[in-house]
Amino acid sequence: MTLMANFDRMISDEDVFRRRATFLQRLHIDGPLLLLLLVLGAVGLTVLYSASGHSWDLVSRQALSFALGLGLMLCIAQIEPRFMARWMPLGYLLGVILLVVVDVMGHNAMGATRWINIPGVVRFQPSEFMKIFMPATIAWYLSGHNLPASLRHTLIAMALILVPFVLIVRQPDLGTALLVLVSGAFVLFIGGLRWIWITGALAAIIPAGIGMWYFVMHDYQKQRVLTFLDPETDPLGAGWNIIQSKAAIGSGGVFGKGWLMGTQSHLDFLPESHTDFIIAVLAEEFGMVGVSLLILLYGLLIARGLVITLRAQTVFGKLLAGALTMTFLVYVFVNIGMVSGLLPIVGVPLPFISYGGTSLVTLLSGFGVLMSIHTHRKWIAPV
Repeated sequence: MTLMANFDRMISDEDVFRRRATFLQRLHIDGPLLLLLLVLGAVGLTVLYSASGHSWDLVSRQALSFALGLGLMLCIAQIEPRFMARWMPLGYLLGVILLVVVDVMGHNAMGATRWINIPGVVRFQPSEFMKIFMPATIAWYLSGHNLPASLRHTLIAMALILVPFVLIVRQPDLGTALLVLVSGAFVLFIGGLRWIWITGALAAIIPAGIGMWYFVMHDYQKQRVLTFLDPETDPLGAGWNIIQSKAAIGSGGVFGKGWLMGTQSHLDFLPESHTDFIIAVLAEEFGMVGVSLLILLYGLLIARGLVITLRAQTVFGKLLAGALTMTFLVYVFVNIGMVSGLLPIVGVPLPFISYGGTSLVTLLSGFGVLMSIHTHRKWIAPV
């Protein structure tokens, strides 16, 4: 029995039809999601103010990006999922074209070419948008065929996943490339990918990893893996980031040193304190209690996404909602894992907390898709 069949058994259409739409749902807004996102946004701005060295400029930019993302989220929530299914492939094609543009004439910063820069107008990272276009396109493709997908349809879906993955790896941006890959892979998994193929894919990880090590990964990426295995080999060089990150997390103790009282970030011991390593700042200032509350917020957000997945009334909605939710889980897990030394550093920001406009807008757009899937359902009008 496939995972999709299990979803259908867990909540019947009859139960869904008997539910009544609330005022917010009539406006295509999911109240629990909106509340959790606003709380996370407030937490993010609070921590960013400290991590950025009291920079109101960065905080105001992040707040502006959050407001823009919220507006876009509410607009996307008004769009019916069937309309999304019709036009998402065009978004995927546009995203691939933009990735090619980045590869040919993109803006270079810190040794990577990941941005399209329109002077005086905007600078954005096209790979971020593929985190939505990718799973949506695979969900659109698979929902038009019988599930579980045949070998032919699975191979076509894998080809659609690999094209942007390769283009993003070339930038190089291995962290984002892996998230895009995972977002598409989750759609295949939720759609009932046969276990024999999953086993084969897992068996191929080792030779694929060896191939990437010798033919794909850059020297600095290899150094990150070696540093992950033993950061003490170069404590003043490649191992500096992770050693200082662990020191910041450990020094916070249970309750932390207090807001704005952290030393690792304020004395510049912790690099990238306002982006990839921002949770180390949170851990130092708010301790284990603060980190636990943040993880609880993430857990509630993920749980709400899974509820929306179970209640989705179409195959496209189930596939897309499940993939977006699980990709968000991986997003959080990878950042916390790399900052705490459990995973190699791959440059993945912490959702809603790390500084980054394009990432923030993309995340909120993804939750706008979840709201659309949840609220564009058949309701019985109140008596």
